[in-house]
Amino acid sequence: MRLRVLAAENKSMKKIITVIGARPQFIKAAPVSKAFLGYKDLREIIVHTGQHYDSGMSDVFFKELEIPEPMYNLEVGSASHAIQTGEIMKRLEDVLMKEKPDLLLIYGDTNSTLAGALTAAKLHVPVAHVEAGLRSFNNKMPEEINRIVADRLSSLLFAPTKTAVDNLTNEGITDGVHRTGDVMYDVALLFTPKAIEESTILDSLDVTPGEYILATIHRAENTDVITRLTNVSTALRTIAEDITVVLPIHPRTRKMVKEFQLDNRLNGVKLIDPVGFLDMVNLEHNARLIVTDSGGVQKEAYFHKVPCVTLRDETEWVETVDAGWNVLADVNRCDNIILSINDMLSQNGERKTIAEYGDGHSSTDIVLKMSKYLRAGVVTQKQFGNIL
Repeated sequence: MRLRVLAAENKSMKKIITVIGARPQFIKAAPVSKAFLGYKDLREIIVHTGQHYDSGMSDVFFKELEIPEPMYNLEVGSASHAIQTGEIMKRLEDVLMKEKPDLLLIYGDTNSTLAGALTAAKLHVPVAHVEAGLRSFNNKMPEEINRIVADRLSSLLFAPTKTAVDNLTNEGITDGVHRTGDVMYDVALLFTPKAIEESTILDSLDVTPGEYILATIHRAENTDVITRLTNVSTALRTIAEDITVVLPIHPRTRKMVKEFQLDNRLNGVKLIDPVGFLDMVNLEHNARLIVTDSGGVQKEAYFHKVPCVTLRDETEWVETVDAGWNVLADVNRCDNIILSINDMLSQNGERKTIAEYGDGHSSTDIVLKMSKYLRAGVVTQKQFGNIL
């Protein structure tokens, strides 16, 4: 475990440990970490679990998003769900025992999210969950289990939408729930101008704005099932005969394409290595269409006003579908994927605005609510010491 040494702290400050470990969490944490700077009585300590550990999936995002360097890196690396979650808990417990935080902040639905919530709850450290209340209602998705458990263990639940609040209410969770809007919209407003100005990815790939499709595939339900990955690969190859398809290929996807011997199924698709945050924003912003199985990219597509085809059976972001910006494609049928893509390419009608994602100040609201919670004396260092 790597540790960054800091100067002696002000003992009167309230400590908030932020646990992040994957690309979507780095992105969500950026505006929240920036909002912390407005509070002299709050100190954020960032713990990177190492769930995404190479520079292409981790370091570059910290630099481009201007996130403070993590004080701790747990360096858990890749493993099965159980082993990865267990290793994070084991290493994170040592950090919490040492730092004695007043609050632990988690994001989203990864194994890092679950491990953070479980470890903190067992030490009686209050948990704040950004993106609380999202539900796909598919318990076969590991992310769904992670979300449900994290929400059950959280004292502060920052729900991005009314649908998320309703989901929590239906599960009997009402205390500590706050509808805040979506921090990802904050990110889009903060960094899109910078991405357009600084990223040279379009020139590097020799693609023209509005004349290519951006695709991302990484979910195990698609990559680890040969029929589904074959269908996706074949559909992208077919579409690439008429319009350029750019696919930044996730390490897991690359591995499974090779294992299933599907390389030829992607002939004609412009395969590239994973890209940095600013390059990804630029690719999203200028795409004619986005095809993805990512939860976050669905919303990012909307923020850039780019239509989206989601390669999943369900989505937690139902607002994007209801507003006409997003459509779900049945990955069990190659022809359905192709039809969905062609339909979205041909649609030029009016689409609805999704007002409930907020006004770009969700992060500020979240930090303000955490500050008020801690000032109310919900937990103190002395109480924490007695618990231990």
